[in-house]
Amino acid sequence: MRIILLGPPGAGKGTVAKQLTAVDGSVQISTGDILRGAVKAGTALGREAEGYMSRGDLVPDALIMGIMEERLQQPDTKAGFLLDGFPRTIPQAEALTALLAKLDLKLDAVANLDVPREVLLDRLTTRRTCSNPACQEIYNVKSNPPAPGDTCKKCGAKVVQRADETEEAIGKRLDVYQEKTAPLIGFYEKTGLMRTIRETASDAVVKAITSRVAK
Repeated sequence: MRIILLGPPGAGKGTVAKQLTAVDGSVQISTGDILRGAVKAGTALGREAEGYMSRGDLVPDALIMGIMEERLQQPDTKAGFLLDGFPRTIPQAEALTALLAKLDLKLDAVANLDVPREVLLDRLTTRRTCSNPACQEIYNVKSNPPAPGDTCKKCGAKVVQRADETEEAIGKRLDVYQEKTAPLIGFYEKTGLMRTIRETASDAVVKAITSRVAK
């Protein structure tokens, strides 16, 4: 499968991508993954990106696309790839279209995970993260609570609510998504590849996506 997963923070893109990798061996790729991978590999583009990241600056689109080009040509993408939350803007989508044409790669689908705002707020405000940088296990106070005393079941460290997962912060993140990323839905609807999925359970989302690709 070669699929783009669109959706706001909390829509479950990462969870769905992980489940889809088990279907046919497609690899999950996010912007953060490719940047960290390029930095770790010490490529020329990776070293350039590291300079921006160490200063806390945004990595320019041109550099991200160069790293994406390297990533999409690695052997593990032969079975397919799942772009998790990328592209984020229309210029990135246009650059990705040109890149895929250059590499003679065709997308199978663009899946838009359309989750109600109240569900997103509930998911993200109830999420807790292990404070141990080497662990970072994710919990949910409703569906998957941490150990007594708000401690991690895996390492015993304190479990905390991230600063960007308060209701106010999440509201701002969702507003930014609507402003900058939601227009991608219209962009990809014109290609005939768009499939909007309104199921909220990850298993149902995976089934809807695989049925779309199988057609």
